Amino acid sequence: MIPSRETEEKRRHSTALIPYSYYECRLPEEFMNVPMHWHNEFELNYILRGRGEFICDNRRFEAGEGDILILPPNMLHAAYPYRDSELIYHALVFNPIMLGANSNDRCSSECIRPVINGTRKLDVYIPREAGDYPGIKEAVSRIFSCAHSNQARMDLLLKSELLRLFWLLEGDEDRIYRQDNGISYSGIVRPALEYMAENFREDITIGQLAELVHLSKSHFMNCFKKAVGIGAIEHLTQLRINAACEALTATEKKIAEIAFDCGYNNLSNFNRHFLNMVGCTPNEYRRHNTSVNQPEK
Repeated sequence: MIPSRETEEKRRHSTALIPYSYYECRLPEEFMNVPMHWHNEFELNYILRGRGEFICDNRRFEAGEGDILILPPNMLHAAYPYRDSELIYHALVFNPIMLGANSNDRCSSECIRPVINGTRKLDVYIPREAGDYPGIKEAVSRIFSCAHSNQARMDLLLKSELLRLFWLLEGDEDRIYRQDNGISYSGIVRPALEYMAENFREDITIGQLAELVHLSKSHFMNCFKKAVGIGAIEHLTQLRINAACEALTATEKKIAEIAFDCGYNNLSNFNRHFLNMVGCTPNEYRRHNTSVNQPEK
């Protein structure tokens, strides 16, 4: 299923000149969580510190320090740090062209493109305890070292290490395997996720979302929980509070105005949801993060 462009992550991760982006993600210091989203690139994560819950397509799992995640293009995924803890990880989002996806040789047609189009499934989670972890970890360390240097010469090594990483994955039939025909709950609820991401500022009901995917309300709620790991209303709240966090640090708007912009008609409801999710009031969040983000004089 090709996802709608409406909810594709808007950030541009790659260009023709530099076909990747490197990030050091800090949750909840920089943002509260990474809500369900997708993009056209591969994503490689290496967890530096902390633990959190990850949702990748239909799979929900806990990952922590030293663990590695490899996500294929167009996969719905999300990350949530545990309450009162941090989650810090390297992230490399790279265009499939770095793996030769546009070539017509047999390694591209038999090994790379099937992962991109979904006919072969990639096991996204590589824990520290995995038997093949040492070799994969070595390649991943070199990949992030190259990406961090941000030099044309090191891009050569980065490409070669990405190919080496997939060579290692191909060596284990449990890492890359033929797609099964099981139920894809993420595919079922994807239109609802797309609608929520585009319209979270509006009033949205379970009935609307269920009708959108042609399910009864009870069946929809069950499918949504299996796909996303949380209920639809909780996911909607996360979208709104994440948007509020961004507005609190990026604008000087009044809190009441931000609450209204993020879909709240009642300021007390906004304050309560914000406190429950973030652990502090909007005023405290703005004060702390504005002082953290101010350049030194």
